Amino acid sequence: MNDLEVQQYLFDLQGYLVIENVLNPQEIAALNDLLDHNEVPESGQQQRFGHAPSGSGFLQWGQPFCDLLDHDQIMPVLRFRLGDCFRLDRIYGMHMSAGMANGKLHSDYGATAPTSNAVPGQYYHSRDTEILNGFTVVAWNLADAGPQYGGFCCIPGSHKSNFKLPQQISDAPDETPCVIIPPAPAGSVILFTEALTHGTAAWRGQHQRRSLLYKYCVSQMAWTAKRVQPPTNAALTPRQQILFNEPADPHRHFPSLFADPE
Repeated sequence: MNDLEVQQYLFDLQGYLVIENVLNPQEIAALNDLLDHNEVPESGQQQRFGHAPSGSGFLQWGQPFCDLLDHDQIMPVLRFRLGDCFRLDRIYGMHMSAGMANGKLHSDYGATAPTSNAVPGQYYHSRDTEILNGFTVVAWNLADAGPQYGGFCCIPGSHKSNFKLPQQISDAPDETPCVIIPPAPAGSVILFTEALTHGTAAWRGQHQRRSLLYKYCVSQMAWTAKRVQPPTNAALTPRQQILFNEPADPHRHFPSLFADPE
């Protein structure tokens, strides 16, 4: 499903999008091999690894992680989510082994967010075919995930909800039909708005879950005062370097990531 019109419709409808077969088996193997030689937690330990900010996180572990920053399959989707000027705000990896419990359902913007008095540019809002969506997550799947295994879960359409998540659903997401775990085979990528109610389902797979999360935001916004730093051992393209710029007003003080018009 690579038709941009279809992708835009489904992202707007669901709050997330799964694109399969983005990475080939050789690319998946190379990334997993690099994880094997770095700080991926042992079974039963914490889920997250390779955090940034601050520092470079897992981007410091090899060029293949940097190649995902502006992959051709994600940039058109990020463009119709975030516009021409956006930046890399946070990264981390997710690791799970059989028997690891689910995480709490949450959304960072909208009615369920801790900061529920969201302002335009944060809360997902569509107006005259223009979508205002401050943060979008790109999750690269390096192992099979989905209903039979666990992993990313969400409530489709919840990014547009005007009502807070009921406690009954929050307490028992596994027993609630509206909470789904979309199929996401190895090599696929999941893109979702941070306004979507989402979480982590318990892991039932006998293999390890491995996902890499890249979180992007419009150029004038930032999650914290800390910044992801460019890795010191990788060659970044000019466009990739822009993703590490300080927050700034789009176009006036932050350049377009799409300098050549399509």
